[in-house]
Amino acid sequence: MAEEGFAWIYLVFFLVIPLSRILPKLIRKWRGKAQSNPEPFNQKSYNSTKETITESPQNTNRMDIPREMKPPTLNMLVLGELNRGTKNFDAIQRNLGIDGKTLDKTLQKLEEQGLMEVQNKQGLMGPKIELVLTNKGFKKFYSKEDTV
Repeated sequence: MAEEGFAWIYLVFFLVIPLSRILPKLIRKWRGKAQSNPEPFNQKSYNSTKETITESPQNTNRMDIPREMKPPTLNMLVLGELNRGTKNFDAIQRNLGIDGKTLDKTLQKLEEQGLMEVQNKQGLMGPKIELVLTNKGFKKFYSKEDTV
């Protein structure tokens, strides 16, 4: 099986290395459970009546919640995908969950407005088409306006 004097190699590979990967995770998990203490009861954080006790709403930072949240337009969603580095039509369609005709119309509008361009490239498996965000599209995505 193994020559004498080399049995320690098997111990290192099959016992020490796996344990060295598992033990730190177990220790962190154990310490996290041991250090997590329940919050002490604070009378100020609860409203009480004769029948019920309800928790007061926590004070939220007003800067965290925008005054007016408008849903992003489809054009802005596509610009966002292009900005994240998605260059393939199928990948954009899969990430946004829209049908091909709608995405095709949206991409044509963006190309007409100069916000993106189509590049034909030669790849290892043959020609491929990449959708690339232009500088104008990059600026439009990061501007405060969300209409395209």
